[in-house]
Amino acid sequence: MKKKFLSAIFMLCLGLTSFAQDAAFPDMAVPDLRGNKVDVKALSTEGQPVVLAFWATWCGPCLLELNAINDKIQDWSIETNFKFYAVSVDDSKTVGRVQPKVNGSGWEFDILLDTNNELKRQLNFSTPPYTVIVKDGMIVYKHVGYQPGAEDELFEKIKEFSN
Repeated sequence: MKKKFLSAIFMLCLGLTSFAQDAAFPDMAVPDLRGNKVDVKALSTEGQPVVLAFWATWCGPCLLELNAINDKIQDWSIETNFKFYAVSVDDSKTVGRVQPKVNGSGWEFDILLDTNNELKRQLNFSTPPYTVIVKDGMIVYKHVGYQPGAEDELFEKIKEFSN
């Protein structure tokens, strides 16, 4: 009985994972730090992978992840062709903290703002950190949470989808 139950749970998890990936990325625009609207789905139609890391100023693991990525992103971009965006999900009460956090952290990647959390709702996740790789308008990889070293796994996935 226990073996059947575990097998059923495993199959259910397998099904959910495959359903969640290879899904169409939402077609919408969000502002960058300068207020320019960026069509996030159009970013991924040039054949190269696009990484979107969702974060918030109040999220400690998010800040650890983005700092770790920032330390390695120049080396990564030498090795493979991809785009990287950090998408803040800070709401209207905390969005004023985004620019100072970016400036103080010295991050060298583009920042997008999902202040009304519409993109977050479309992707159906509850809290950051949440990272997706999008290629040709499709979500090909997603990761929830952050542990030190997870950025290396992310880079392996970026290389995998760069061909």
